[in-house]
Amino acid sequence: MTSAAAVIRSAANPQFKALRQLAQDSTAWRKQARMWIEGDHLCRAALARGVQPLLAVQAESCPASQVLPAPQVLVLADPLFRELSGLESAARMGFVIPVPAPAEVEPLAATVVLDRLQDAGNVGSILRSAAAFGFRQVIALKGTAALWSPKVVRAGMGAHFGLRLFDAAEPVLLDGLSVPLLATSSHGGELLHRAPLPWPCGWILGHEGQGVSAEIADRATLLVRIAQPGGEESLNVAAAAAICLHASAASAPG
Repeated sequence: MTSAAAVIRSAANPQFKALRQLAQDSTAWRKQARMWIEGDHLCRAALARGVQPLLAVQAESCPASQVLPAPQVLVLADPLFRELSGLESAARMGFVIPVPAPAEVEPLAATVVLDRLQDAGNVGSILRSAAAFGFRQVIALKGTAALWSPKVVRAGMGAHFGLRLFDAAEPVLLDGLSVPLLATSSHGGELLHRAPLPWPCGWILGHEGQGVSAEIADRATLLVRIAQPGGEESLNVAAAAAICLHASAASAPG
């Protein structure tokens, strides 16, 4: 049920300031234990997965057809919503939702492990590939871009809501996995198209420049590289992830 909307037209309003910080500061979600998602696609994806929004925020010019249910509604003057928005073309509506409570690692779940990936776009894209190819959980080790930061959430395009996510994890968390771990490499290991790929498994994807660290690679039962007959030095990590995760999904029984 949606309550009567409150209207804000001043940038000095404390509620607006808190919202702006949540939308633009990559660490604010940790401090506030809530997060900002913007646009019809992300909001509907959250609702479809059973997420209960804390607050709906919309621009004054937002069409009534785009308004989605929430227990509280905040209406911002259009210039304020544009200031809040992280998009080139503001979507004119969004949700504030609670950050999911930490979960337990599923030992036998198909898993993606992110080792110090820095680029938010890469991390969000990998989450999309993980969800698309049947991987149920993602473990982001410390040093990886925060999974619930605004840029990663935007790049994930709703994939967050279908995955078990572990942010800023210590390597010891990997001890809870019972699936075999496969690590990507740009210069060694078996060629992906010839390697015997187990299912379920865990794929370890490393830093954009340095790759998987030696400490984490030592946990892998198999090193895998992707054939590149075109001769490029390496693939973007998000592209490599999509290729590897698809290969695993294609080899899965049934």
